[in-house]
Amino acid sequence: MEQIRVCTFDGPGTGPVIRSVPWPNIPKKAALIKIGACGVCGTDLHILKGHWPRKLPWPFTLGHEIGGVLVEVGTEFTEDFMSKPLKVGSKVMIPPLMPCGRCYYCTHYPLSANKCLTPVYYGRYLGFEKAPHLWGGWAEYVYVDLDMLPGTKIYKLPDDMSLRLGALSEPLTSCIRAFNRATRAGGFSWGNTVVIQGSGPIGILAVAAAQEMGAGRVICVGAPEAPRLALARKFGAEATVNIDEVKTAEERIKKVRDIVGGFGADVVIDCSGHPTAGPEGIEFLRDGGTYIEMGQFTDAGSIMTSWHRICTKDLNVLGSWGFTGNDLPLGVEMLYWTRDKYPWLEMQTLYPFSEDGIGRAVADAIAMKTVKSTIVPWPELVQ
Repeated sequence: MEQIRVCTFDGPGTGPVIRSVPWPNIPKKAALIKIGACGVCGTDLHILKGHWPRKLPWPFTLGHEIGGVLVEVGTEFTEDFMSKPLKVGSKVMIPPLMPCGRCYYCTHYPLSANKCLTPVYYGRYLGFEKAPHLWGGWAEYVYVDLDMLPGTKIYKLPDDMSLRLGALSEPLTSCIRAFNRATRAGGFSWGNTVVIQGSGPIGILAVAAAQEMGAGRVICVGAPEAPRLALARKFGAEATVNIDEVKTAEERIKKVRDIVGGFGADVVIDCSGHPTAGPEGIEFLRDGGTYIEMGQFTDAGSIMTSWHRICTKDLNVLGSWGFTGNDLPLGVEMLYWTRDKYPWLEMQTLYPFSEDGIGRAVADAIAMKTVKSTIVPWPELVQ
């Protein structure tokens, strides 16, 4: 039988190891997805640095920003989570976090189903030892099974959508959900001025999401100039602040306020993941403004801050963790509608599916030489 190659890591600080596993049998509610592109997420990097706060099933396959094509489907695997028809040849994406739909949060608080108590997690909590060993995106194929893992969710991509765009739909959805959190809280509305902390992939995606969701002005604070801040401006940021040049918090606060004018920004969103972003970011805000924290996805440490500033500035402070099952189509649709409006593919630096290629993708992402390192097992699928 045909063998499938899968990349695993044995623990933090280890290198990629490519293993071969047999082609699986596909039951009636299962499918096999041939992976066209899979991004390297900041979460993957934190996991490989040993920063993830929960126990992980080493060895396992990382990768959860997946765009692929169905190559084999079971007899009852006929539609996606939104009831769109699926068949062999359909382009799809699968997210990492898949709420179960049955627990306390999923049932009673569907807008907080991202806090599901028993979620399915591809690319993180499914160990390599679990057959058929195809549980993450850094592989040639990924396996999905609605009987084995009932919380599994698959989303159809438009037939003419690039799989490279499909691989961006999961991280973009996280940004959309964060801004929607602020909208529901009355903290983000049409024409607002938005400051984005962080110029990595989430920060760049947030530049686009903010504009598409109504921001009047967008400013990005981050580094380095190339390739990240330059790309932020290509995506529509009217100004950028380079933290390699404007080195202190006090200087950056003054610089941002000079750019914004008036009393400060309406909305600030942290996409950096750096623990010092919060105390600095709230000083970018006008009184009564809104701070969205979506960057501290892993525990990067505590910070010294005075909550008096939150109180005296009368701020809204919102956390945003991932997304729900109903959020994902928003990311797919925004990418598809704006596929010619933003330079999406310029975010991605492509790497081959090999131990050397994956190792370089990770190392270059850590060194911020790329915006979005992207692993391409089958180059012909993303031409």
